[in-house]
Amino acid sequence: MRGTVFTETMLGTVRLDGDTRDRRIRLDLRAETDEVLRPRRTTRARLTGRVRIAGLADAPCEDGELEISPVARRRIRYRLTFTADGRTLSLDGWKSVTARRPVASMTVLPVTLYEDGTRAGEGVLRFPLTTALAPFLLSFRFPRREDPAGHFAPRWDGTPGRTEVWYTTLTDPATGTGVWLHHEVTAPADGSEPFAHGWVAAFPRRGEVRHARFGPVPWTRPADGFEGDAVTAVAGRLVGRAADFRWEISERPRGESLFTFPRWSWRRPLLPAAQMLPAARATYDGVFSYGRDTLTLRDAPGASARIYGHGNAHRWTWLHADLGGGDVLEIVAAVSNRPGLRRLPPLVFLRLRAGNRTWPRRAERSAIGWLGLGRFRAAFGLPRWTVTGRTALRRIRVEVDQPAERTLTLEYRDPDGARAVCRNSESADARVVLERWWGRWRPERSWVLDGTAHAEAGER
Repeated sequence: MRGTVFTETMLGTVRLDGDTRDRRIRLDLRAETDEVLRPRRTTRARLTGRVRIAGLADAPCEDGELEISPVARRRIRYRLTFTADGRTLSLDGWKSVTARRPVASMTVLPVTLYEDGTRAGEGVLRFPLTTALAPFLLSFRFPRREDPAGHFAPRWDGTPGRTEVWYTTLTDPATGTGVWLHHEVTAPADGSEPFAHGWVAAFPRRGEVRHARFGPVPWTRPADGFEGDAVTAVAGRLVGRAADFRWEISERPRGESLFTFPRWSWRRPLLPAAQMLPAARATYDGVFSYGRDTLTLRDAPGASARIYGHGNAHRWTWLHADLGGGDVLEIVAAVSNRPGLRRLPPLVFLRLRAGNRTWPRRAERSAIGWLGLGRFRAAFGLPRWTVTGRTALRRIRVEVDQPAERTLTLEYRDPDGARAVCRNSESADARVVLERWWGRWRPERSWVLDGTAHAEAGER
């Protein structure tokens, strides 16, 4: 099933009640539907983007709604919420479509602002045909719709020498504490019975990193997700206990699926391993406690991911960075464990989802370039590791810092019995710089994460 994604920019003025002058307003919006847009029907879309009001607001809107019904109801209605100068405002308005004035009725949007249900201002926005029409038309995409819940079902088919992982990382916005839930099934290469095990960890802003393990217990092959040793990880729900850790958390997907490796490698497991995110972003609500500390999670940002393959790479690094405003960066860099390939440079799989686009467009581009030319590069090390790369018109540099006091070291076994060591920090620091070529390299975007990046470095 395919959906529809497009972007729209509108400009205008707005005046708040009690204000003595009009203020310029700009909406940069992204609309996303779960079906192909059909103008003769009523279609509802999710709105995200940014609201800018001169001298008052430059804020994201996360949970907006767009009702597209130019024929059935003769209107296109916009509703969204944002924060302006500490106030939570709602914008509501619609284009009244009529055949007598088709251009004006499709490009003029009268709006009303509300605060706590009370009118707080009004304004008029316009779609600038001369500058915005071409980007609007070119922005239309009809992506495959991936059901996040469908990716939680176990993949293991009984083949020995395989491992399967469900993991979740998040950051509590109230305390800055990072949380890591790792659930794994290991099918030993010698054909012995598969077992389920995992661990849970907390990375407080101040204080010692804490963790506890659960399992191993026999794998019972549930139909949906992971179950074992009083721990459950299924679509939308994470529940469990281990030592003095307790958690009961609900998960809400906030973005499309993100395939860090090529999509085909997840559907057809031809590579040694593959990783993907059922939803590139998610928010979490619930309770997470350990020792005497209890976190009450509300809209905590993070993501769940899946891994399936033969085991760990010879060396690897990983990063999940929620960049804010709906932007996400996911990186996996690895050196193959297969003989003859260990001396090769790391393969880098980098996926930056910013706005309505994922860059590079194809996952293979960062790993293999063009016939080996232009591959992205990774420099392994601790406490700092880096990734750099470029395409024709863009280049990126990512620096990740994992301070020793905020990093947890764990040992475990791969299906072949080999020892693996991971060094994980759910409170890492990261700096991301994206540049674009306009006669010379010029800054396009940059992000700095202070203790909110999720990162790992490991080896066998």
